Amino acid sequence: MTHKPQAVLWDMDGTLVDTEPYWMAAETTLVESYGGTWSHEQAMQLVGNGLDDSARILRDAGVDMEPDAIVARLTDEVRAALATQGVPFRPGARELLRDLRAVGIRTALVTMSLGRMARSVVDLIGFDAFDHVVPGDEVTRPKPHPDPYLRAAELLEIDIADTLVIEDSPTGIRAGITSGAVTLGVPHMVPLDDAGAHALWPSLDGRSASDVVDLFASVRSLQGATR
Repeated sequence: MTHKPQAVLWDMDGTLVDTEPYWMAAETTLVESYGGTWSHEQAMQLVGNGLDDSARILRDAGVDMEPDAIVARLTDEVRAALATQGVPFRPGARELLRDLRAVGIRTALVTMSLGRMARSVVDLIGFDAFDHVVPGDEVTRPKPHPDPYLRAAELLEIDIADTLVIEDSPTGIRAGITSGAVTLGVPHMVPLDDAGAHALWPSLDGRSASDVVDLFASVRSLQGATR
């Protein structure tokens, strides 16, 4: 097995971009439009969730809409916020992406957001950042199932074991680990200390492709030594 990843698979919300405040604002507006209340604690339950699961939680909070309609409305509101308020990239994320591309390591975006949302973000990055995008509406089972990451490896025509996943939520970490990828946690809204990631970095700021290669190599070498 190679000691250099053939690809890095990125989560989007909270990892590449800090869109969680946009989602939380859209959720609050929606719940309040049906006479309910939406606390920060309730919003935190949705971080990293598949959109259908989130829609069911919002229905339980009093939103009298079909799940697909909830997902569509939230997506449109967050896309509008991105267009008017800008894309808040996470520290170091865009720079690391650019460095990975420069050294020939392929990349894919693996998100539970809808395809039109994901591609809106990709279009605003400013360079050709991803070989493939795997959004939530193009997989049967969302994170924490491994399917989204396995699909990304399939599209890239590589073994999932030759990839490194970057995630910010316990749900995403479980998906990455279960898929068989080396999984890096970069906490943002929720702690990841007990999520099971192979490594935790406090931030991507100042990180380079060589750091990613070193992490991948150290994890795979350790795994080889303990088999």
